[in-house]
Amino acid sequence: MTKTSHNKILTDIYRILYKTFGPQHWWPGEAPFEIAVGAILTQNTNWGNVEKAINNLKSSRTLDADILHKMPHVKLASLIRPAGYFNIKAKRLKHFLAFLTNHYKGIIENMKDKDLHLLRHQLLEVNGIGPETADSILLYALDKPIFVIDAYTKRVLQRHRLVSEKVTYHEMQELFHGNLPSDVALYNEYHALFVMLGKHYCKPKPKCTGCPLEKFL
Repeated sequence: MTKTSHNKILTDIYRILYKTFGPQHWWPGEAPFEIAVGAILTQNTNWGNVEKAINNLKSSRTLDADILHKMPHVKLASLIRPAGYFNIKAKRLKHFLAFLTNHYKGIIENMKDKDLHLLRHQLLEVNGIGPETADSILLYALDKPIFVIDAYTKRVLQRHRLVSEKVTYHEMQELFHGNLPSDVALYNEYHALFVMLGKHYCKPKPKCTGCPLEKFL
């Protein structure tokens, strides 16, 4: 398949999904730091559970980088318990908070004027942060033009034969980077629309009848 055809298919898919679901206004979160915390907490759980954990941090007035960095592990784990795997996620948050404190004085906004590739490298060096989490922080918290690949995106791409079963994260990401404009708003909206499609139609057990992308099968 040529680059021109990939560009057309990806553009057509975006237009169809946008027409079907409308603008998504992602990511759920009121500020860059909250978004980054949510990106770490949402690993292996649904967003409803993450919201409960973040509400615990808000109600205890501890949703602050310096406060959480100094907070004992046991207390942090208790507050984020609704997100599941709370001991593991507390450790991951602590690693991120140490990185943020050591490199950016605990202020996530200090990251915004740094180079995208430098930031991604730094985030991937943080214990517990993989490509999807790093890219979610970059796109949604820091407004960097990078496409987030998640399970929904992979499922849609594979079922519509745009990628192979053995495709890597980087290869899927390059499909978008190489065929669409480098645009934060576009990447933000497109990823959110894939999530909507995955939740309503392209489920583990697909609901293909009535799917807005049915014609692409």
